[in-house]
Amino acid sequence: MPNIKSAKKRVLTNGRKNEENILVESRMKNSIKKLEKAIHEGNATDSKEQLVTTLKNIDKAQNINIVKENKASRLKSRLTKAVNKLN
Repeated sequence: MPNIKSAKKRVLTNGRKNEENILVESRMKNSIKKLEKAIHEGNATDSKEQLVTTLKNIDKAQNINIVKENKASRLKSRLTKAVNKLN
């Protein structure tokens, strides 16, 4: 445990940020899994609705640097392409 007051504050804020990052990452992964399940079942309307929320979650993860820009673009492209095939 640090002795300096500012270092103690930094430990607390880093802990809060870490928890938030874990939540955003798990939310993104869960939405991707739900979307892939809807695509696998062939449910076009449900997959279109799920695609919107999944893209939002991927963008949010990218904005706070949980996912790199290229990976986010690749994920969005592949998922959108898979949903468009259902039509």
